[in-house]
Amino acid sequence: MSLYGIGIDVVEVDRIKSSLSEFGEQFLNRIFTAEERAYCEKQKNRELSYAARFAAKEAIAKAFGTGIGKAVGWRELEVHRKESGEPTIILHGKAAELAESLKVSEVKISLTHAQHYAAANAVILVKD
Repeated sequence: MSLYGIGIDVVEVDRIKSSLSEFGEQFLNRIFTAEERAYCEKQKNRELSYAARFAAKEAIAKAFGTGIGKAVGWRELEVHRKESGEPTIILHGKAAELAESLKVSEVKISLTHAQHYAAANAVILVKD
């Protein structure tokens, strides 16, 4: 395996909280999948979980070198948790097609958050 790309992103939790307050369902439906929403809504401080997932999506798009847009959409990057608690990513649609064309073997992500910030990094590995 070889390294294809790395990405990192930091999000202010208040920015996500503000978007939730101002745009509500419109914001949630545009950015997050139903499974991501179900997970976040169960959390004590849902804004932290949403912010970490937002950061993960941005970090993955940066690792692909595309940003969020035509090549990779928000809802095509879906953050899940393994039983161990490790975050993992499921690619859908154009993001999955891009990964296949690049021969991506693995996308690794790491999430973290504190009271005011959430951050994520992503590493994309490709088959040699």
